[in-house]
Amino acid sequence: MPGDTDMVFVDSNIPMYVAGRDHPNRAPALRLLQRARSGELELCTSTEVLQEILYRYAGMGRLDIGDQVYDLFVQQCAIVLPVTVADTDRARMLLKTVDGMSVRDAMHAGVMLQNDVIQVASFDKGFDAVPGLTRITLD
Repeated sequence: MPGDTDMVFVDSNIPMYVAGRDHPNRAPALRLLQRARSGELELCTSTEVLQEILYRYAGMGRLDIGDQVYDLFVQQCAIVLPVTVADTDRARMLLKTVDGMSVRDAMHAGVMLQNDVIQVASFDKGFDAVPGLTRITLD
């Protein structure tokens, strides 16, 4: 349930690195999902993250892979949070106050902050500057 300190919001780059070609971020992303499978972490994400997965694979003409990544990722995440106007309002505020924050990361941060989720699993360093959030170490 959101608000739980062991809850980790998972960005789209995690499942996409796991599903992708060999890359230095693939093994750390896979280890994160294995930690969740073992019960060490509880994962959540948002409908915006799922949209990012579909958008990326549709853009590559690979919805066959996108469907698999989507389905496996939804199975891994205990909670899929909706995106509300309160979330987008929060994202808009973050874009004005956090230097260098991308719109996508601001959307995710807005959802997290509105739902009291303080930990994020992502390779995007933009989360590091958001007050109240902690990007977990992926090693």
